[in-house]
Amino acid sequence: MGTGHYFWVIFYFASLCSASLANNAKINFREKEKKVLDQILGAGKYDARIRPSGINGTENMPTYVYVNMFLRSISKIDDYKMEYSVQLTFREQWTDERLKFDDIQGRLKYLTLTEANRVWMPDLFFSNEKEGHFHNIIMPNVYIRIFPNGSVLYSIRISLTLACPMNLKLYPLDRQICSLRMASYGWTTNDLVFLWKEGDPVQVVKNLHLPRFTLEKFLTDYCNSKTNTGEYSCLKVDLLFKREFSYYLIQIYIPCCMLVIVSWVSFWLDQGAVPARVSLGVTTLLTMATQTSGINASLPPVSYTKAIDVWTGVCLTFVFGALLEFALVNYASRSDMHKENMKKKRRDLEQASLDAASDLLDTDSNATFAMPLVRHPGDPMALEKLRQCEVHMQAPKRPNCCKTWLSKFPTRSKRIDVISRITFPLVFALFNLVYWSTYLFREEEDE
Repeated sequence: MGTGHYFWVIFYFASLCSASLANNAKINFREKEKKVLDQILGAGKYDARIRPSGINGTENMPTYVYVNMFLRSISKIDDYKMEYSVQLTFREQWTDERLKFDDIQGRLKYLTLTEANRVWMPDLFFSNEKEGHFHNIIMPNVYIRIFPNGSVLYSIRISLTLACPMNLKLYPLDRQICSLRMASYGWTTNDLVFLWKEGDPVQVVKNLHLPRFTLEKFLTDYCNSKTNTGEYSCLKVDLLFKREFSYYLIQIYIPCCMLVIVSWVSFWLDQGAVPARVSLGVTTLLTMATQTSGINASLPPVSYTKAIDVWTGVCLTFVFGALLEFALVNYASRSDMHKENMKKKRRDLEQASLDAASDLLDTDSNATFAMPLVRHPGDPMALEKLRQCEVHMQAPKRPNCCKTWLSKFPTRSKRIDVISRITFPLVFALFNLVYWSTYLFREEEDE
């Protein structure tokens, strides 16, 4: 057997021995970790019911708990129920002097637990929570890390549905502030104080997408509350959401404008097209009313007027005004027709009387009629008429452009249609100018 063969045999046995020693070292290390856990959390050695001491083990100082979180997703913001849903990783960190242990020369960085009831836990709760649940797939998404200096890190993934009171006066041009509030339920500030972790206490996932909102910014603050049982520590984070206007522009504002403009087509139809004008007016009015009811169905019934209410109300008024305009045109048309008939009858009567007088003159040639056709120049009434004519000729009236233009249309009904063709678009354009300048640059009112 060659020397090379002996070399490979020796190398093989050396590898087996080193692997066995490494496994034994790992087993021994895990055994030491188990002993450390039994040492600090063994029966009769640690009581999870007792609050940790304050800084440097002082008994009369509160326990400080540092909080930070990671917002994983915001699934929905419900305007009707005034709530929003969020999924987050929530973390708390505090120091418990009773949990100090030997780190075995830096080899044991921390101990990991999955049972929260093994150590003392802060009694934190979310004060504006409506619903919430932990995540247990595949295992409970929770862990507790105990560090050699007695520091405890608690991390859990939870989903919450939180109340978000909204001010909808500027809807849909509004911004909403939704809060997430955390407080102690039983420990007062003399025993427990929550603090935001220094640095970056709130992190948000980078690819956060909301269907109709944009998260502009978030602010952390404190919200301690005083009751008749004491003062309780409280933390809050305010999420500022801006509503995406493009959706409402396409779904509400542009369709409403189109309905209003379609209602103006009635002004260009013939006055005698009664079925067409009535059908157009009624159809646009019903469509606008349906649009308004659909918008209000997705919003809570509030006691104040919203920006969308002003818009739909004015658009509905314009459509209804176009329908009333046709009613006025129809009435004026019938009045013009009646006047025309009366004038025709009067002309027929005058013509008949003239014909009768002519026949009478022809038949009675012996009768003479002295009818003065022209007054004597010295007649005072003739002089007065001459003076009035001279005054009118000396001071002629300035022509009125509007009256001159309207005089081209002989009937009142036609004049109403022509005036409406100009008045309705001008007034609607003026309303748009006032509406957008008011709500686009209006500051949110402080509650």
